[in-house]
Amino acid sequence: MVSTDPPYFDYFLYSSLSDYFYVWLRRALREVSPELFATIATPRSAEIVMRAGGVSASRESFLEGLKASMACIAANASTDFPITIYYAYKSTEGTGGGVSAWEAFLGAVKAAGLVITATWPIRTERTEGIKTGTNSLASSIVVVCRQRPASAPRADRRRFLADLRDQVPAAVRRLQEAGISPVDLAQAAIGPGMAVFTSYADVVDADGASVPVGAALDLVNQVLGEALSQQEGDLDAESRFCLAWFEQYGFTQGPYGVADGLAKAKNTSVTSLERSGVLRAGAGSVRLLAPADLPAGYRIETDRWTPTWEVVLHLARALNQDGAQAAATLMAAAADRVDLPACQELAYLLYRICERKGWPQPAALFNGLGTSWNDLESLGRSATANRPVGSSRAGQGLLSFDDEPAE
Repeated sequence: MVSTDPPYFDYFLYSSLSDYFYVWLRRALREVSPELFATIATPRSAEIVMRAGGVSASRESFLEGLKASMACIAANASTDFPITIYYAYKSTEGTGGGVSAWEAFLGAVKAAGLVITATWPIRTERTEGIKTGTNSLASSIVVVCRQRPASAPRADRRRFLADLRDQVPAAVRRLQEAGISPVDLAQAAIGPGMAVFTSYADVVDADGASVPVGAALDLVNQVLGEALSQQEGDLDAESRFCLAWFEQYGFTQGPYGVADGLAKAKNTSVTSLERSGVLRAGAGSVRLLAPADLPAGYRIETDRWTPTWEVVLHLARALNQDGAQAAATLMAAAADRVDLPACQELAYLLYRICERKGWPQPAALFNGLGTSWNDLESLGRSATANRPVGSSRAGQGLLSFDDEPAE
């Protein structure tokens, strides 16, 4: 059974890490296994690391070593268990000769005859101690693999893209329902996408050349974007306007004329949107209300207009400012007024826009909401189940003055 980290480019030197343990093991065991402890420190020559500033030969050596290590794992792992590889390289840019760390790793996995069946983020990294104040990862991505059958077929790019569009959208929905945080969704979605790619012995272009892993990753990300964009169709007209406006202006002001034209295209109006409590218009400009602009103590039961957008922003505000219990209570009350799955999808869409635009504060807000979604639903159900019989959804007490006894 194999569960391990792979070699990394130049992330850290394994031999330096090993020396911490090696010196003590050598004192105790060099008489037992002299061939393993012949040197004073850990041998460096066989280390699979591309050292920073190294020449292209070191890069090629690293890539060959990476492929060899994956091939060794594939040849020796039991077929009774999946292979799990914890991957935590934070860079997605080209390294050395333009090959990204993900591309090199996934290419080695495919070349070793392995099929990727899933990728899941797991919170494995500490942020305290030596990592305090650094841009460290919070998660490792667990890549789950099995041996590819010898009878695996070949496919062309068109079939590969068609299979991606057939399988990735449903997988994205399952990941969201499972509570994968928005920040981890793109990495987790690599699993279903690369499961399609690695299930083939080869994927070829029209000219017969093999599609490289980097191009396959680009197609996976393209289909992921399409899947998230399709979820926009689940939203009401007001929320579709807000989403389009947010992508262009965020929570800053924009021209009234542009807003009026966009609202008409989305089958709504600026007046209706202002009445719904999602924006403010005046002096020739329009601005979406940010979560911090929304009033505390919002009660959805008394709100006549409840676009999905408004509910999501109130949930984000409540979670951030009032805590999980307040957000859970609001979510439970909203269940009878809006489509909660559509609200969850909107939280993911908003995070993706913020990430693409480089807006860290709203990104953290919507990522927090998406990450906490399942916990808030569970907390809301528990609160509802424990509410005294006869109490209202808002918890206003047991007395009702709607039907007073006749005198």
